[in-house]
Amino acid sequence: MRPHAPHPISLSAALAAIGAPAGPSVPPDLPTVTGITLDSRAVLPGDVYAALPGAARHGADFAGQAVRAGAVAILTDAAGALRATDSAAAAGQALPPVVVVPDPRGAVGPLARAIFDSQPDEGAPAPTLFGITGTNGKTTSTYFVNALLEALGRSTGLIGTIEIRAGREAIPSALTTPESPQVHSLLALMRERGLGAASMEVSSHALEFGRVDGVRFDVAGFTNLTQDHLDLHGTMEDYFAVKATLFTAARCRRAVVLVDDAWGRRLADSADVPVLTLRTDAASGAASGAASGAASDTDSDTSSGSDPAGSPGGASADWTVGDVEPSGLGHMFVLRGRTGEELRVRSGLPGTFNVSNAALAAVMVVASGVPVADVQRALDASDPFTTEVPGRMQLIGEEPAAIVDFAHNPDALERTLASVRRPGGRVIAVFGATGQRDETKRPVMGAVGARLSDILIVTDDDPHDEDDAVIRRAVREGADAAVRDEGLACEVLEVFPRAEAIDRAVALARPSDTVIIAGRGHEVWQEVKGINLSLDDRVELRSALTRHGFSGLSPAGIES
Repeated sequence: MRPHAPHPISLSAALAAIGAPAGPSVPPDLPTVTGITLDSRAVLPGDVYAALPGAARHGADFAGQAVRAGAVAILTDAAGALRATDSAAAAGQALPPVVVVPDPRGAVGPLARAIFDSQPDEGAPAPTLFGITGTNGKTTSTYFVNALLEALGRSTGLIGTIEIRAGREAIPSALTTPESPQVHSLLALMRERGLGAASMEVSSHALEFGRVDGVRFDVAGFTNLTQDHLDLHGTMEDYFAVKATLFTAARCRRAVVLVDDAWGRRLADSADVPVLTLRTDAASGAASGAASGAASDTDSDTSSGSDPAGSPGGASADWTVGDVEPSGLGHMFVLRGRTGEELRVRSGLPGTFNVSNAALAAVMVVASGVPVADVQRALDASDPFTTEVPGRMQLIGEEPAAIVDFAHNPDALERTLASVRRPGGRVIAVFGATGQRDETKRPVMGAVGARLSDILIVTDDDPHDEDDAVIRRAVREGADAAVRDEGLACEVLEVFPRAEAIDRAVALARPSDTVIIAGRGHEVWQEVKGINLSLDDRVELRSALTRHGFSGLSPAGIES
């Protein structure tokens, strides 16, 4: 996904643009370059190959392969320069100019921006760029922003967990946010195609590992912060600090922050860009026992999680949600601005957290400069917040209600399970936990499932290289402890492999029940001991409904 007509730039000019001198050992007549990549297998003629140190190997070990493919320069550190020489010699290649910088990863993003001319200076045509971060709700909120912009007549692009789109062209996405050279090449492609706007999920991994370095968002949005990814960040404080780096003048021009939780209120106070605050607490009253938050593509809450010491709260927000009422499977509500503006909004997706997602999307679009009246006309003329988001509260059958969702942390799971209970019906939940990730959340998820389900079936998620039985045991121990200590009536089962667990859930269901398959959402492969096994929860759920005599939705309803 690169521009079809690259704009060649001399490497010396690109280096100068980021304030990184070539250094005395590099000849002054540096080559003209047209691209940059971190992957030696993806090198095209005219590329800079960024050879970065990795966990197992140094990228410079593949310099010979990169040069053979057409790399005209190498960016690396001092250790990489020596290894690149050896690699090129072993491959029988003459080594091109090598630019040595102390922090090559930190230089890659800004250099990619200069090489691809992805975000030119103010005044030049470029897509209005929206970025959304938070533990939960990123995917759905990004889709909602995209759908509202399309309803306003904009041509759009999207970069996220499920897919990447540049106009009508879509490709699968392997990462929530691609590496920085890919991000900048995609933005350049969108600019080349004349797109009016683009929306991007911005994960903590993307911020931590420099995948959005050199990118400046026109509007950044924050959903919430709840326990997840502590295997990477260690503590909630460190997790918050990484998220907060998006809300700086170097990374965005303005922001919309959901302040239902204390982390959001703290972020709104600390951001050094103009901030619009948003409260959606009223959404919690729309469903019995459901705390409000943002969606289960991983979604948050107004009350759960620790309250950071000294965090402010209680101040009125710039925008608030009110008058929340059920509407089909979703909700209708009113967004009220501090100065009297109102937006009447509907989301047809299940779950009160989708009220928060829809509200965030609407306010972000307003923050970008679109008049409130234009947004209201677009909401009235179409139904942008009922757009299907693959694997996010995706309805597969109606009797029983059969839903697939991506909820894979305790808060997201709580939001999801609390939102799906129907009068007179039971909740039958199927989920597990991911291997080689934060182990502390496994028993917590089990306990949440036991509290909010009538039947809980513990199964496998993606074990990766861990023992699947060990993961299941941790989840089940949390569930069993909650049943025992809290006197819960939930029946806890352990069924594996996952397809059998889904089948068992449907076999136990009555038409008035809700079957919720959580944790994997849109994913179509399950990784077990390094092997990818074909597994799509939506396909398995629909097949089980058919097998047991229930009617599922049309196949189009489960395709991503």
